[in-house]
Amino acid sequence: MAGQPPFVRRIEGGIELALKVVPGASRPGIMGVLGDRLKVRVAAPPERGKANREVVALLRDWLGVRNVEIVAGHARAEKTARIAGLAGIDERRLAVLDVGD
Repeated sequence: MAGQPPFVRRIEGGIELALKVVPGASRPGIMGVLGDRLKVRVAAPPERGKANREVVALLRDWLGVRNVEIVAGHARAEKTARIAGLAGIDERRLAVLDVGD
């Protein structure tokens, strides 16, 4: 999958996504690209891992995969998610993203 955006980093066995997470949002979802990160809004508050669990569920649904985990930034807005078994993000999923949101 050529032409991957800056928030995607290929690693052995999958990819990592650089995320900017906004917890407590009234409109959850994959919002677009913000600099070199994928902006994600979740309704859950940033307490006891609730927002992280919602981020994982949102990414699983968006990418159509099961193997998603937060590997860095557990207590920060800037997080890294690892997706095992995925070589990149296909163009139809990238087409729905807004740049600079």
